Amino acid sequence: MSRNRKRRSGVGAIYSFAAVWLVLAFILPLYRIWGLAAAIGASALVAFLVGKHSAKKDMKAEAETQQAAEAAAAQQVAQEQAKAPEKSYGPEVDAILKEGNRALSEMGRLYMSIKDPEVRKKINEIMRITDKIAQDAIEDPSDIPQIKKFMNYYLPTTIKLLNAYDRMSSQGIEGENLDKSMKNINEMLDTAIEAYKKRLDSLFANQALDIESDIEVMNTMLEREGLAGEKDFKF
Repeated sequence: MSRNRKRRSGVGAIYSFAAVWLVLAFILPLYRIWGLAAAIGASALVAFLVGKHSAKKDMKAEAETQQAAEAAAAQQVAQEQAKAPEKSYGPEVDAILKEGNRALSEMGRLYMSIKDPEVRKKINEIMRITDKIAQDAIEDPSDIPQIKKFMNYYLPTTIKLLNAYDRMSSQGIEGENLDKSMKNINEMLDTAIEAYKKRLDSLFANQALDIESDIEVMNTMLEREGLAGEKDFKF
């Protein structure tokens, strides 16, 4: 694509160069040295400016194309997450999965709408952790109370603030209050990501205890049978 862009810029510069010479032929005495020099300088300047403008235009188009592809990918992920689960895991788990998919779909929309790459990166991370938290309801139903609290407060509040950021960033103006609010929301996303990670880690506490208990039982059985080595299994 870069090679094609350079080729288009070069062609545009050549046409501009020729057009300027054609016009200057009627204005300047090209048979004189000073007229010829002036024509060469003017045509070269115009060709340079046209080529530079064309290159900027092509680079902008390329960036917009890349951004559109990125947004389309995020939208596809959100749409896939929004699909109803093919299998039922029970009323409570199904409700969590449904709410999680709805939240992911909304965050996917916000990802496409918000242009700031830093904020978009944070939204993507929040979506990733949210999906893992929702899926944990399938793996360990005992975590449902904690997941419900996450789904009923922390997640909706995060989405509410993201919607506020989206509205403010779309105003296209700068102001002390707007800038301060957007900065605060951006910083809040860092805090939210860390909190989400801690919540996800806490959901594995029961599984960690089960693993530790299994290891202790295994060590006891091996010792009883005289099969334990110098080192026991450790958690």
